[in-house]
Amino acid sequence: MLSEGAPLDKVNEKVAGPSPSSLIRTGSHNCPLCRWLFPGEIPLFVMKSLVLVLASLCSSLAASAAPRVLPEGTLPDDRRLAPLRDLNGYFPFTPPGSKDQWATRAKKIRHDLKVAVGLFPEPDRNPLNAVIHGRIDGGDFTVEKVYFETRPGYLLTGSLYRPKTMKGKIPGVICPHGHWNEARFFDCGEEAARKLVQQGAETDVESARNHIQSRCVGLARLGCTVFQYDMIGYCDNDQISYQLGHRFAKQRPEMISEKNWGLYSPQAESHLQSIMMLQTWNSMRAIDFLQSLPEVDDRRIAVTGASGGGTQSFAISALDPRVAVSMPAVMVSTAMQGGCTCENSTLMRISEGNIAFAALFAPKPLALTAANDWTREMSTKGFPELRKTYELLGVPDHVTLHDRTEFDHNYNLPSRQAMYKWFNKHLDLGARAPEKERPHRRLTEKDLTVFDRNHPKPAGGDDFERRILAKLAAESGARIAASPEIARQGWNSILGSRLEHPGDVKWQLVSKKDRGSYLEMPGLHNNTTHGEQVPVIWLYPRNWKNHAAIFLSPHGKAGLYDEQGNPRAEVRALLRNGVSVCGIDLFLQGEFLKDDGPLTQTRRVKNPREAACYTLGYNRPLFAQRVHDILSTIRMIRTDGHGAEKIDLVGLKGAGHWAAAANFAAGEALERVAIESSGFRFIKVKDIRHPDLMPGAAKYGDIDALLNLASRKAWNVDAKGLPGWLK
Repeated sequence: MLSEGAPLDKVNEKVAGPSPSSLIRTGSHNCPLCRWLFPGEIPLFVMKSLVLVLASLCSSLAASAAPRVLPEGTLPDDRRLAPLRDLNGYFPFTPPGSKDQWATRAKKIRHDLKVAVGLFPEPDRNPLNAVIHGRIDGGDFTVEKVYFETRPGYLLTGSLYRPKTMKGKIPGVICPHGHWNEARFFDCGEEAARKLVQQGAETDVESARNHIQSRCVGLARLGCTVFQYDMIGYCDNDQISYQLGHRFAKQRPEMISEKNWGLYSPQAESHLQSIMMLQTWNSMRAIDFLQSLPEVDDRRIAVTGASGGGTQSFAISALDPRVAVSMPAVMVSTAMQGGCTCENSTLMRISEGNIAFAALFAPKPLALTAANDWTREMSTKGFPELRKTYELLGVPDHVTLHDRTEFDHNYNLPSRQAMYKWFNKHLDLGARAPEKERPHRRLTEKDLTVFDRNHPKPAGGDDFERRILAKLAAESGARIAASPEIARQGWNSILGSRLEHPGDVKWQLVSKKDRGSYLEMPGLHNNTTHGEQVPVIWLYPRNWKNHAAIFLSPHGKAGLYDEQGNPRAEVRALLRNGVSVCGIDLFLQGEFLKDDGPLTQTRRVKNPREAACYTLGYNRPLFAQRVHDILSTIRMIRTDGHGAEKIDLVGLKGAGHWAAAANFAAGEALERVAIESSGFRFIKVKDIRHPDLMPGAAKYGDIDALLNLASRKAWNVDAKGLPGWLK
């Protein structure tokens, strides 16, 4: 960079601009627009009446007067301007090259997944207070009604299947059900069941009418204790409604609040609270329940579910080390990742998809199924990479694909038979013909309903929703406050960018002007690793002392200048002291926008539901992308052959939160940091499309944690005023 410059001389002059208050007092103004409108002295009453309009116009003029890097109407060549990714994208998985490589990568994927679904740290494990009642005799198996507290006052409901005859400890299996109507109470009807029999998908009409119940009976007959539990909003589990859990469409203003918020709100996202979180926690507590039963061998825990139950199956298998054998059905693929709000959370699939999450189970036994749905290409896309991972780990026979694409989306008899064989082998069930599923009497909703006169249904609704989220936030907040390392790991994950990994960045000079005491050099920072291009302006003083400063502004690089088009006072102070100054158009600032900014709402994917997870579950939040741009600039300065030996970072009003995050992520790379937060808090963001919505930010300590955790302590402009080096 420096090689593009001219001899550097000392800056002696100082130019001061008028304050807004002095304009009103004197009626004078030096802005070219104001001189054109009022060639003489501006009358005081006119100035008072027009001051707000003029301030806006002057600001726009200053922004437009800042030198452009690219021709008017040209946007940066940045891949981030491409259409947003959504759940229907393509999510390939690259198998690891070595065991060590996979160990490192798997650890990161698992941690990021746990953060995204809101379980880092995990909530407190309160007593289950389980109730088991209403035993039904099925001949060689029994069925009982169950409910217990996964959170204080929050009940998980379901059916417990047990073999009548048990010898010693036996395996335990959890069965999440997916999005079949009424699920545990499901009945496709006799006519539909007969069609399934005709198609070869089933052999018994009663078994075909509820495939969820059929697999539980089959597993119990093979010698397993099986807990088939309700997803949120299904059957008896309606303290949080089905409509809220699975059909949420529109934001609820009454649930947006800094203290008593509801699901899907900006505050819930800022705490990583979601239906996906609650369901995954329910699955973990379902394992706790199984392990509390005297007959269950806690070393032989398995999980299997289809569709949305397949999502829960691979999620719990990835996150809970107690699962020994897993079979997610008709869900894992490189295509559609999960359409329901209960299968998505913000940050979840930004870097990896469902194939990678399934791979986290390696080297333990994993079976998958494919059908004529989004999994139809698994045999050629996704499964070969999974097999290579298992081969690398030395257990190629621990992964299999039941590929039956002649059937539509299902957990039919052929799929259940494949599951019985897999579990028989890897749970050591010892059955000679495990695939032989025998008919059974189908139980109805009346048979299976958990609540009755002696076991009353608990209250739910909006107030319950608010209370459960508040309690979760308080618990995690206390734990994070007591352990800075948890907060540090949380922030590392949600930001998704550290100084050592922002990519390779090259400086491209576009033009150069000699301004007398300094050089003005518009150019581009090209991140060749990530395909990003950021417009910047570098100001170089003639007495440059190998010292650089990154100056952040809500107006991008235009924020370097005052209303007269001169470097603003703080920038002039840096230039006088021999410090070069860089102004950046962070992503979707300045030249990234077709219209004058700043941006007030972020882009969103095409989805009828106003849930942030559909956009921010697949695309990095804008706040994090802007922090990434700052880190890329720091890296460019450090690696450039003519770069500065010292780097400062300045984030004054409206830019302090970006500076705080970048300072945290930059480690020891910065020399001096000045931050003016101006009372900004992530918890105060009230729109899921606000540019500063940062999922997880409030959970991990908000901006205060960023300031306290940073290796380089920042100068607090709010408390101390400007530091001497900016005056």
